[in-house]
Amino acid sequence: MSCDWPLRARIGALLAAVVLTLATPLAHATVLEPRQVLMLTTPDAAPPGPDRPWQPVTLPDIWRDSRPKVPPAVSWYRVDFDYPGSAKGGGSWALYLPYLYDGGQVWLNGAPVAHLTENSEAAHVRWARPHLVPLPDSQLRPGANQLMVRAALPRAGASINLPRLGLGPLEELRPWYDRRFFWVSITPYITAAMCLLVAAFVLFIWWRRRTEVLYGLFGLAAGLWGIRTLTFVIEVVPAQWWLLWRVTYLGATGGFIVAMAVLAMRYAGIHRPGVERALAAYWLVGPLWLLAGGAAAEPLVNRYWIAGFLPIGVSIVVVSLSAMWRQRTLMSAVLPTAMVIGALAGLHDYAVNWNVGGIDWLLPGWAGHRIFLLHHGANLVLVAMGGLLTARFIQTLDSLEELNRTLETRVADRERQLSENYQRMAVLQRQHAAAQERQLIMREIHDGLGSQLFISLSRVERGDMQAGQIAAALRGCIADMRIALDTLAPGDDDFRSALGNFMFRWQHQLAAAGVTPAWTIDVPDQSLSLSPHAALALLRIAQEALTNVLKHAHARKVEVRFRQADGTLELEVEDDGCGAVAAAPGHGLGNMQARAQQLGGKLEVRTGRVGTCVALQVPMNAVLA
Repeated sequence: MSCDWPLRARIGALLAAVVLTLATPLAHATVLEPRQVLMLTTPDAAPPGPDRPWQPVTLPDIWRDSRPKVPPAVSWYRVDFDYPGSAKGGGSWALYLPYLYDGGQVWLNGAPVAHLTENSEAAHVRWARPHLVPLPDSQLRPGANQLMVRAALPRAGASINLPRLGLGPLEELRPWYDRRFFWVSITPYITAAMCLLVAAFVLFIWWRRRTEVLYGLFGLAAGLWGIRTLTFVIEVVPAQWWLLWRVTYLGATGGFIVAMAVLAMRYAGIHRPGVERALAAYWLVGPLWLLAGGAAAEPLVNRYWIAGFLPIGVSIVVVSLSAMWRQRTLMSAVLPTAMVIGALAGLHDYAVNWNVGGIDWLLPGWAGHRIFLLHHGANLVLVAMGGLLTARFIQTLDSLEELNRTLETRVADRERQLSENYQRMAVLQRQHAAAQERQLIMREIHDGLGSQLFISLSRVERGDMQAGQIAAALRGCIADMRIALDTLAPGDDDFRSALGNFMFRWQHQLAAAGVTPAWTIDVPDQSLSLSPHAALALLRIAQEALTNVLKHAHARKVEVRFRQADGTLELEVEDDGCGAVAAAPGHGLGNMQARAQQLGGKLEVRTGRVGTCVALQVPMNAVLA
């Protein structure tokens, strides 16, 4: 035993250091902390007399531990103390109660000095806060004084707990009260408000982005912990709502642990639907058990159902540690550290609440202080998890910014490449257009002017042409040249002008040959913009048809009709000759057919009993410039 005591002392000192800010400070010389008091179980509303059977007890008095088989009842505690007087005491005195969960009364020398709302049939109370009761100077007597505290009957299944009292100057007890009041009462207000606000914000993010499951779990955990913390904020509840309130408290407690367990698994990359469903099922056991058993079943639910979460907490720690071992980064150590602290806080609170696990052996009397650490450990876990998710969010934003910068660079490079390709294509298109233009001009020269000059030259060399024939051939060449010049002239896409020049030249040629021409032009007054090559092809076809009329038809009249109707251009050359145009020798008709096909149109030669009609139909969209 002697070899174990140093270890016990060291462990006790370490735990005491962890909770230093919550523990009761060392008493001053003028502060009294009585350990031995008298207790009497009686429902009397006034302090019982000294002749009653008072029993000595040791503070803190935890009814469940000191009288395990006796149902709790209203009890009076009597404290006899000496008051040194104002000259020696240095100011007003007060009574410090670290807790008095079910309310009660304080009497000094037979006179009431304080009444804390008691647990009753109308309302259930649970005063988690400490109490600082000023003791009137008029009631204090130099020397012996008697203080009585009435502990009210607790709710069904609960236990009477009377802590160690502090008696002394008010100014010396106030720091004790302020410290405990901050950690037990003020901190829960802050925690509940912050958790509910954070939960609303994070759950909104999850609602807009359902794939972010970690945010949903974190929001659920924060919201449940905020609801659970309200038990330290709402200390008086109507009796008809008490059971529902405790069910809510247990559901929020268990739900927080389950949500954090699933969150730790998901954060570590572990997704086990079966395990998650089992945890959710166990979560529901406690609230349903309490609903079925009523308020009297709460001690059993708290003792055994809550105990089932201890291995879950240990599992959370193991999962977090394994994730840290795999990643081996500073960020990966944050959550396991917080989880270890939270799990130890939960084990500590369970041991304090039920005085198990050797807590009394390790720290004698520690359980009587009723200092609970889980709500602080859970806050640390939430802060750690929130920090990790925030860091993850910032990392995602950094990645997106880097991706945007990379994407902008790639887009700029692509735009530059497209611009260069476009410029190259424009050059190629201009070269291709120029080549096509040259090819078309060469073909026109070859088929028209070149062919006629070559044939005429051959005939002149053979001596087959007279002077008049040579002049006619030259006039034909000049006519071909003028048609090409009229239609291919740059900057002039008005077909009506080229058609007017054509009509003017052929009017004289036809009249000189004894043929009376008739022209019917039915096109809109506005400019008819045809492509140069389409205009040239149309006039070539008309020229070839009129040439055939002069050479082969022996006609007296010819009618040329040119009109636009229903998206189609129509050209008709009709004579009253002998019908020899259709059977004319040479390549005239073949050339006209080829030109019509190039325009995407249709050429027909209709021969009747008298005369011939050459009809061309071309879609407007095929010939517009």
